[in-house]
Amino acid sequence: METDLSMKSQQQKKLQRLKCFVQNYDWGRLGQDSQVARLSALNLGAQFDPDKPYAEFWMGTHESGPSFLVSSGENGGLDGSESVTLKSWLSKNPNVLGEKVLEKWGSDLPFLFKVLSVSKALSIQAHPDMELARVLHKLLPDVYKDGNHKPEMALAVTSFEALCGFISLEELKSVLRAVPEIVELVGVTYSNLVLNSSDQDEENIKSVLRAIFTQLMSASKEMIVEVVGKLINRLHLESQVRHLTEKEELVLRLEKQYPADVGLISAFFLNHVKLNPGEALYLGANEPHAYIHGECIECMATSDNVVRAGLTPKHRDVQTLCSMLTYKQGFPEILKGEPLNPYVTKYRPAF
Repeated sequence: METDLSMKSQQQKKLQRLKCFVQNYDWGRLGQDSQVARLSALNLGAQFDPDKPYAEFWMGTHESGPSFLVSSGENGGLDGSESVTLKSWLSKNPNVLGEKVLEKWGSDLPFLFKVLSVSKALSIQAHPDMELARVLHKLLPDVYKDGNHKPEMALAVTSFEALCGFISLEELKSVLRAVPEIVELVGVTYSNLVLNSSDQDEENIKSVLRAIFTQLMSASKEMIVEVVGKLINRLHLESQVRHLTEKEELVLRLEKQYPADVGLISAFFLNHVKLNPGEALYLGANEPHAYIHGECIECMATSDNVVRAGLTPKHRDVQTLCSMLTYKQGFPEILKGEPLNPYVTKYRPAF
């Protein structure tokens, strides 16, 4: 008995090697081009498939992709260790988390750590707050995997692109004047609500933005196909006589990935964010976003809840997305990080 306790104490004091989980979503980068593939090959000691997408590398305890401790006899495994889930091991060794974590979150890891390799745009999505997450998980547990919220921070490893948050009122007015296809899709009445709004009345702006965005996202598939077709044809023609805007060029890129998708139109409503390596972006609950291209590290609450409504072949929940959003406007803060020493940089997201 004393020997077992001594061995357990020794294991707790040493770094535990983990076998982590890989998600092969179709938007991931292929084989050697994917940081996720290269990490998984090193971590699991296996060859990666050069023709397979490697999208996410998960380190944590979430049941959708749990990490395991490496067992005795495996590469890096401690003597006497077993291949158990990290969650199971933490439940038996909760003191390794520290008193503050135990008091607030109990004997589970309070965060999920990921590496993402993005080749194709992810869905236009948002993550629910705690209250909504519990409701969605109870109603549709097969779609919404847990009852937790999912605030997250994305730290760019390479140059990284994303759509995040709604553009300002003045920018939206300019969009409606410059993109007639949006007016055709949502109608003159909704467009005029925006054009006649004042930025002095914040609550009214949110109400108007909610109305026009919901009208847009709820449009029929037939209408979307027709309007997107007109938009893409016009942009191709005009590109021969003028320089397209950055957002217009982005829409043409996205159209090659998701033709005739409402997300192509809704992209005009969102900020186009570009991160340099080492810069980070905080994504709070109920804020619309979509990763477009690049590789990043993510840290988030332990959750896999995603409400999607565009740029995706997966389940769409337009009504929930449109009702849950905060409809805050403005360009998001880019976190630069605070260097503490040559090897450590501190980021302060609004978690």
